[in-house]
Amino acid sequence: MIVRLAGPTDMEAAYALRHEVFVIGQAVPEELERDELDAVSDHAVALLDGVVVGTGRLLPTATVGRMAVASSVRGQGVGAAVLACLEERARVRGYPHVELHAQVHAVGFYDRYGYVPFTDVYLEAGIEHRSMRKVF
Repeated sequence: MIVRLAGPTDMEAAYALRHEVFVIGQAVPEELERDELDAVSDHAVALLDGVVVGTGRLLPTATVGRMAVASSVRGQGVGAAVLACLEERARVRGYPHVELHAQVHAVGFYDRYGYVPFTDVYLEAGIEHRSMRKVF
C-alpha cells in the first residue's frame, strides 16, 4: 500500500470512493458530500495496486474530515495510514493540534490514535458524531 498527499489525478478516484462510502453506503445527501472546502484542503490517498482504497482531507482549520476506506480493505490499517499522513501534513503546516467530527461508531478508532472527545453526541448529515481533538 502507498499513502501520499493526493495530486490532481488522484482526486476523481478519491471523490468516487467518498461517494461510495458516504452517499451510497451511509445515505449522506450528495449535495453535502462535496463542498467548497475540497478546493482549499490537503487530501491524502491510500493506493493498493494503483487503486484508491482510502482517502481523507485536512482543512485549513486543522480539521481532518472525509475519511473513507473501501469496504474490501477495512480493518487492514488503511484508515490509520491515511490519518497518519494527514497528521504529518498538519505538523508540517505548524498546527498544534487537529480536530475531527467522528461518527459515533468510529470514536474507538480515533481514540486508539490519541484523539479525545470534547463534545456530546450531535447530528451531522443525519449521523451521530462527536468532535475529537489530538494535541501534538
